[in-house]
Amino acid sequence: MNEIFPEELPEGWLIICIDDSIVCSKTWKQHIYRLSRVLTKIQSVNMKISLKKFHFGFKEIKELGHVVSGLSLGIDKNKASEVLLKPMPQNKKKIQSFLGFSGYYRQHIKDFSSIARPLYKLCDKDTLFEMTFDRVKAFESLRQALATAPFLLIPDFKLPFKIYIDASGDGLGAALYQVQIINDKPVEGPIFFISRQIKSTEARYGASKMECLFLVWALEKLNYFPERFVFELITDCTAFK
Repeated sequence: MNEIFPEELPEGWLIICIDDSIVCSKTWKQHIYRLSRVLTKIQSVNMKISLKKFHFGFKEIKELGHVVSGLSLGIDKNKASEVLLKPMPQNKKKIQSFLGFSGYYRQHIKDFSSIARPLYKLCDKDTLFEMTFDRVKAFESLRQALATAPFLLIPDFKLPFKIYIDASGDGLGAALYQVQIINDKPVEGPIFFISRQIKSTEARYGASKMECLFLVWALEKLNYFPERFVFELITDCTAFK
């Protein structure tokens, strides 16, 4: 595909995932122009496409378990309901399957690692399978988080960001937010959530050191963002004040 679309792919508006392609545009005129470019290239290499699988001019599409629009990224509720309606897992294999599914959407879930921690511990090789109160609570909390997961805003790199960070005894969490104008009103919404469990050596850190540790880790997670992007750090840690 890189050989067929050497100019289109670097421009960022053509996204190809295995055998699926998405053409993104801001206006209808621009969309027609870009579609023309893509279809002309496809025709030039005698590639065949199925018109039955094509969707033209949609404001949002469902792709890879997500609902994607020009403004936001959400969970495909139809895909999620297939898992959420299933009964509580009765063995480790089904717990692992549930964690794999919910982990795929972890960027939509605040404090995912802390919530899921009892279930991950249950999957340890030497741990006896037993759905204790904490594990049932973790399962129900994750299921509720998936059912109510927010849409994530598409980042606008011309605007500043807000990074909220928090460290607790169970894990580290951060959230990237941005204020965007939607329907002529300023709206603050999440871009994504990140989290991880605390390592045994880190559990002995004081609150200030823990917050500093996670700020560095959170910024490393943003290393694919453009250089010099502007952000405001929001935390209750006195070490940063």
